[in-house]
Amino acid sequence: MQSIEELPRITGVGTAVPPTSYSQREILDEFDITDARVRSVFLNSAIERRGLVLPPLTPDGSRRMESQGELLRKHAANGLSMGREAIEECLRKTGSALSDIAHLCCVTSTGFLTPGFSALLIKELGIDPSCSRLDVVGMGCNAGLNALSAVAGWARTHPGELALMVCVEPCSAAYVFDGTMRSSVVNSLFGDGAAAVAVRASGEADRPGPALLRFSSLIIPDAIEAMRYDWDDGPGKFSFYLDPQIPYVVGAHAETALDRLLGGTGLKRSDISHWVVHSGGKKVIDSVRVNLGLSRHDLRHTIGVLRDHGNLSSGSFLFSWARLRDEERTVPGEFGVLMTMGPGSSIEMALLGW
Repeated sequence: MQSIEELPRITGVGTAVPPTSYSQREILDEFDITDARVRSVFLNSAIERRGLVLPPLTPDGSRRMESQGELLRKHAANGLSMGREAIEECLRKTGSALSDIAHLCCVTSTGFLTPGFSALLIKELGIDPSCSRLDVVGMGCNAGLNALSAVAGWARTHPGELALMVCVEPCSAAYVFDGTMRSSVVNSLFGDGAAAVAVRASGEADRPGPALLRFSSLIIPDAIEAMRYDWDDGPGKFSFYLDPQIPYVVGAHAETALDRLLGGTGLKRSDISHWVVHSGGKKVIDSVRVNLGLSRHDLRHTIGVLRDHGNLSSGSFLFSWARLRDEERTVPGEFGVLMTMGPGSSIEMALLGW
């Protein structure tokens, strides 16, 4: 059995958002949305600003609706730009170089590319073309932890080598503006962003960053249709669907998921000092907080990321992780939990140890 010193560790993180951001009220004004119900969804979302790349302006000053092809090109261009920025920041934070990357895992759920972001970023950044790579596509907001488990597994079998995961989510490339409440709920929530995390198993006890002790997954088959990406024949685009009950479904299963993570470790919920939870939305955060008996302080970074960026899909939890890191309040001997939620419906968790 490996000692904690030999386990993969998170050694750094980097984030990126687009250069343009908007308040919720500014977005409503940009699209001249007057429906009181839709405005209420936007203005009561606990979101203040989001980074977005909006559709082009027409000569009359309105926003032109993009085709599915244009949205895919937006996905590629903005994803590549943000992904590069997040990777470069992550490497600066860890004191590493592009030449140190031995494994690159790219995660996205807001578009489909072949070749994927891993190949595109290797070419764009000049990473060694023999770099091991993996693309995780379409798993949704929980995908960051699914992929981190795979990355940790790779690092464990390649001690001393640097593995990098980057979540690339230009969510504005997945928007449909058709005036329906279904699309309005989605459009009020998601923001654009990318986040990269460095993982290494070195055997060095003094290497900074927490060890990834274990992962757990819980899928809720009865709610498999609650979050999904569908083809919408009307506008001829893919569109995301969120069941109004999904916050309560996730919350009701959060305790079961946590019990699975901690089972056999001898740890209790009260032993967890740090919580990094996906910024899925106000109702989701509140439901998880109530069902796990957490305080708003416990979820301060999750709440702050939702406020400042919206739901960043698979990379949200890494934005919260970056805020926890910047606090510099973790101490040896503490434990933390990473938690994400997404389609399936599913809950992913990871246990950290400092």
